[in-house]
Amino acid sequence: MRLRSLLFAPAVRPDLLTKLPRAGADAVIIDCEDATPADLKAEGRDNARRLGGELVAGGASVFVRVNGVGTEWFEEDIKKAVPEGAAGILVPMVETVHQLDLVGDALEHSAHDGLTVIIGLETARGVAAARELLAHDAASAGYFGAEDFIADMGGARTESNIEVLYARSEVALAGRLARVPVVDQVVVAFADLTRFVREAGEARALGYSGKMCIHPGQVAPANAAFTPNSSEVAAARQLIEAYEAAEREGKSVIVVEGRMIDGPLVAQARKVLASAD
Repeated sequence: MRLRSLLFAPAVRPDLLTKLPRAGADAVIIDCEDATPADLKAEGRDNARRLGGELVAGGASVFVRVNGVGTEWFEEDIKKAVPEGAAGILVPMVETVHQLDLVGDALEHSAHDGLTVIIGLETARGVAAARELLAHDAASAGYFGAEDFIADMGGARTESNIEVLYARSEVALAGRLARVPVVDQVVVAFADLTRFVREAGEARALGYSGKMCIHPGQVAPANAAFTPNSSEVAAARQLIEAYEAAEREGKSVIVVEGRMIDGPLVAQARKVLASAD
C-alpha cells in the first residue's frame, strides 16, 4: 500500500470531488467528517457513495473519512457512505482499543468487510496509546493530526513544529513497531509550498510514508518527497555493491567516499531501493 499523498475534499463539494484524480495522489479521501457540516451529513454520504463509485470506476484509490466512533453519524457512514470498490476508510480521533473493536464489528456487519482502515491519532490519549492502537488487527495504517492534537493539549501551533515533535515521533515509532505505514500531518497554509516541502522532508526523516494533502498543489511535492530520487538510488546501489563485495572478502565494515559503512547503513540503502521500486 503506497500512501505518499492522501488528497482530501469535502463530501459536500461535488465540484471538487470529481477533480480529485487529476492531481495524481496515491489515494483520494472523501471527507464526511470535519469538512461536512452536521446538517449536511446525509447529503455528504450520498455524494461519497455516488461520486466515489464513479472515481473508483475511473481507477482511483478511494477512501472515505467517516465520522468518529461513538458519534451519531458513524454507523450510517459505514452503511451508506462507502462506495463499492473503495480502498478503505479513515477513522478519526481514535483513542481506545474498544473503539477499534467497534470499527471491526461495524465493517464485519456491513458490505465492506476487509477494507483498509487508516486510523487518526490526533489527541493526547490517541498518541499515548499509538503503539497499542496501530498494532490492533483493525488498523492497516495511521495518520498524525497535529491541529487536533494541539487543540486537545491546549498548546499553540508554530511553524517550527517543535510543539508536536514528540507526538509526531511517537506515532512514527508506533507505526514501525506495528509494521504499518503512517502518514504525516496537514499543512493548513496550503499556498506555502516551501513549508510543505520542509515538513515533508522532516516526515520522511522521521519514518513517515507520506503526507496528507488538502490542496492539489501539495500532491506533487508529497510524491517527490517520499520517492527516492535518481541520485539517492544510484548512491544506494553503489553502497550495496561495495558492501557485498567486501563481505565476499570477509569484511563487515568498509569505507565508501569517506563514510564508514556497516550493516545498518546497508539496510537503509536497501529500503531506498525498495521505495524507488
